[in-house]
Amino acid sequence: MSFNTATAMSRMAISRLLKKTRLKPHLKTQRRIPPEQNGAFVAAREDALSVCVRPYDENRPIICMDEKPYQLLSHAREPLPMESGKPTREDFEYARNGTCSFFIFAEPLSGRRCAEALPRRTKIDRPRRIRWLLDGQYPEAEKIVLAMDNLNAHSL
Repeated sequence: MSFNTATAMSRMAISRLLKKTRLKPHLKTQRRIPPEQNGAFVAAREDALSVCVRPYDENRPIICMDEKPYQLLSHAREPLPMESGKPTREDFEYARNGTCSFFIFAEPLSGRRCAEALPRRTKIDRPRRIRWLLDGQYPEAEKIVLAMDNLNAHSL
């Protein structure tokens, strides 16, 4: 099949071809596979997984922490309301209203969680949030196990 023939194919013909070959170019999965020789990565993962199976202990709570930057967006035009047989319709354009950074703490075994939005994330925001967690939320805890991702800011 030449290039010109491929560009002249209809959408329906392309759809039939993809169904026939079971190809799904619109779907993808992403994952990070560590190199076999990366023993430190495997050891850290095993350590993190061993924390996940510990039983609940209120004197040694397991807290998961995450930080996430977030764009504050609004509609450029008001969406059209839902009608019978039609979903709400929104314009693809949006207005950008800045950014913020979420700090999220969750204790899955007890169901406790809290989140805070800050205007940005700086070097001192993370230690301040952890101090707030230790002193304000778990002052009686003997020890806190803090599980977090491997963001470069966590190694300060």
